[in-house]
Amino acid sequence: MIANRSGRSQSRRLPRWSGESPAGEQRGVLLASLLMFVGGWAGLVYLVMTTRPRIGGEIWLFFILLQIAVTGTAIPIVRWMSQRLGPARSDAPLTGVVVRRSVWIGIIVVTCAWLMIPRYLSLPIFLILILLFLVVEGFLRNRELAHER
Repeated sequence: MIANRSGRSQSRRLPRWSGESPAGEQRGVLLASLLMFVGGWAGLVYLVMTTRPRIGGEIWLFFILLQIAVTGTAIPIVRWMSQRLGPARSDAPLTGVVVRRSVWIGIIVVTCAWLMIPRYLSLPIFLILILLFLVVEGFLRNRELAHER
């Protein structure tokens, strides 16, 4: 609600990219994160304990469950870090940004797991991979911030 010059208040609709997320949306993302966390890690434990390691459907199921589990784990952590390290003027980070950054973390972990199979993963490759995703995220965030202004 915003008060105009005559003293009466009027409501205004904020655009989706304005930086203000409803509290219900935040709770929904955290609930989805909890479901992803439990389902992903439980599925990984079940897959590792009950199947033999073969190249086929099991390995793709492993990668999918790993992506879900890591993304579900990263959402609350990324949200907390965005609140602590973000600008002081905003109270809650955008849910889309938090989810996107958490998915990036999941993709990095799955890519590293995939590179570990033929033993190609090394520290320089890991650092280049992280730098690549940081640059892409930086470009995406700059575009969003320019769109907000």
